[in-house]
Amino acid sequence: MYDGVVLWEWVELAARWFHVITAIAWIGSSFYFIALDLGLHRDRALASGADGEEWQVHGGGFYHIQKYLVAPAQMPDGLVWFKWESYATWLSGFTMLVLVYYLGSDLYLIDPAVADLTQGQAIAISAGSLLFGWFAYDQICKSRFGDNNTRLMIGLYLILVAMGWGYTQVFTGRAALLHLGAFTATIMSANVFAIIIPNQKIVVADLLAGRKPDPKYGKIAKQRSTHNNYLTLPVVFLMLSNHYPMVFATPYNWLIAALVFLMGVTIRHWFNSKHARRGNPHWTWFATAVLIVIAAWLSAQPMQTPPQEARLEGAALVLANAEGFDGVVSIVQGRCAMCHAAEPGYEGIHWPPKGVVLETPAQIAQLARRIYVQAGITHAMPPANVSYMEPAERAAIVEWFRGVGARGISG
Repeated sequence: MYDGVVLWEWVELAARWFHVITAIAWIGSSFYFIALDLGLHRDRALASGADGEEWQVHGGGFYHIQKYLVAPAQMPDGLVWFKWESYATWLSGFTMLVLVYYLGSDLYLIDPAVADLTQGQAIAISAGSLLFGWFAYDQICKSRFGDNNTRLMIGLYLILVAMGWGYTQVFTGRAALLHLGAFTATIMSANVFAIIIPNQKIVVADLLAGRKPDPKYGKIAKQRSTHNNYLTLPVVFLMLSNHYPMVFATPYNWLIAALVFLMGVTIRHWFNSKHARRGNPHWTWFATAVLIVIAAWLSAQPMQTPPQEARLEGAALVLANAEGFDGVVSIVQGRCAMCHAAEPGYEGIHWPPKGVVLETPAQIAQLARRIYVQAGITHAMPPANVSYMEPAERAAIVEWFRGVGARGISG
């Protein structure tokens, strides 16, 4: 019993860590090449025939970088393709979606007060929306509407805002923003997999065969790469948002997300302008600050109505009827509920941390595994033991949970 719960925590931690590692690799390489391309000196007649060059210094050495619009006289061996970072990020992110939101759908994905869905219905909506997002976006890009990049970007923004609102109509606030991030990240990764890399391979094949590449392939890849450039920072914010109830537990969460997408544009515009030596548009930081203030103001508005009383089924129902449960309820209500309440009473806490509410026996049974891990086998909660939970109380939580052997409980 003990090993199973701890092992599952490590599975989630390992998956999350791997996702962070691959995301850093993808974002890092993407931002580097965007900055490099914008910063190339293209006003020099290079004997090599390159389109531009850049000298850089890093790690105690100097680098001389050249960009060719067509292949050099001889295609070099060991050509490096930057694609696996993107694929691994999406695959690891989807793994986290399955581990946390699909397997824990009754806790993190479904809120009966929003939409009384079954687990299968919620998962189908989740996965289906990701597929729909890519195919709809791809078709719009390929249509005549997508010929105008400015119009296309505005249209894409409106679609993302609409999807953000739509997710809040079917999922918990936490899941809604996480899914909006997954929706956007799916578009970005599919851009690499289905458009950017295939188009680049067509160009390389033409060059190797001595044919003049059709410029449309580079134009299309550039368009999708630009979209990825401006969507990256909002995706990072949305992935972090599930840790902050002030973002996801407000009825204006989808509006906050809409503002975050605008901030992604203003922030990246400053970096892009700086790297391209087109000035230093400080107004973008002022605009970003204004957007943050508006988002903060929205988050301070009344939080969403707390979820309805949990429906106890399976292991949670067994735990609620197990010996020692009444004592655990008393412990949790006395040591934890001053913060983990719909209206926290602890000074300085204005909403329940992570959106976790532990006021009723049903809520405590539903979140049994988290209570067991955080307050039973570890001393993570209460933080710094501010409510003075006694060793005997922690032992009582452990004895109650292990006594049932509820391996499958999702909380």
